[in-house]
Amino acid sequence: MEIGVGVMSKVCIIHGPNLNLLGSREPSLYGEITLEELNRQLTDYGKRLGLEVETFQSNYEGAIVEKIQQAVGCDCLIINAAAYTHTSIAIRDALLAVKVPAVEVHISNIYRREDFRQRSLLADVVQGQIVGFGVYGYRLALDAAIHLLQGGTTIVQTG
Repeated sequence: MEIGVGVMSKVCIIHGPNLNLLGSREPSLYGEITLEELNRQLTDYGKRLGLEVETFQSNYEGAIVEKIQQAVGCDCLIINAAAYTHTSIAIRDALLAVKVPAVEVHISNIYRREDFRQRSLLADVVQGQIVGFGVYGYRLALDAAIHLLQGGTTIVQTG
């Protein structure tokens, strides 16, 4: 399924700090899959959906900001900013600046963790969040990207 008119849509997946340690860092919380294997699975799944998937990981806030700024060629972003979710105004501002639809992903359910992890500085600038489904959440985010690219909307609640 190609989303555009004869053009494969591109989704950029950005992994934040410590996600390079997947498979060895707290496997009871984050699972045993390595980042390399996860990226391979996401690239393969994206191809089945008709998406070109590009992956990127950095432990450095500035590198993540630069990658977001370079994402103007992407049709959708998927971001797991990890610990920067709770602290980085710079990443938030970069997401606002590029005007590329974005889906926030977290392997664990940040709302069931420590108080300081329960606030996302990105939540109000992304189209939606997927939390607590392990690495399967990234596949759900790719499905959400398809939804957004096909003109689907998110529900906005007010008051």
